[in-house]
Amino acid sequence: MKTPLGRFVLKVLVWLPLAFAVWYFGAPLLLWPVRMVVALIARAGMPDLVTAVEQSGAIFTFATSLKPGAGLATSSHITVDVDGLLYAFGMPLFAALVLAAREPRWPRTLAIGYAVQVPFVAWGVLADFMKNVAITSGPLVASQTGFSAWQREAIAFAFQFGSLILPTVVPAVTWVLTHRAFLERLRGRTADARS
Repeated sequence: MKTPLGRFVLKVLVWLPLAFAVWYFGAPLLLWPVRMVVALIARAGMPDLVTAVEQSGAIFTFATSLKPGAGLATSSHITVDVDGLLYAFGMPLFAALVLAAREPRWPRTLAIGYAVQVPFVAWGVLADFMKNVAITSGPLVASQTGFSAWQREAIAFAFQFGSLILPTVVPAVTWVLTHRAFLERLRGRTADARS
């Protein structure tokens, strides 16, 4: 860890546990804007399917108009829980990278990174909900959604993209875009250290 890059990586590793602790315990507050985005999209795009979106800690609960499979005549409706932390783990990663770089105006950069990530976390939460009602809930419930085969395929793709790609790529790309000067200096110092 004698190179500038090695020292930077070490700093990131030191900041990660603290960033994850703040993220985990601060999840109700950090994910509140995500709930607002999710509720707005659900009300606008799925008013016949989603009746309400509630948040308890990091869990989003979607109240739906769907009825349990066998008892379509009953008055009960299905709710779907989605853990928002599954889609927001890029937030502490971004924070650790920003804090390790310690560039001027780093609080502003943290705020920008957070704001950029909120809609992508909402994507993951919504895709998880859609996957649950359209694919994994069983045929009696899924048939009530009215989704066609190609729509279920699109939902599966959106879920995979929102759970596997976006949580890691968005914070990394955002960090690179907000730290171009830092990366140039780091590259120059690393080249100097090698020569």
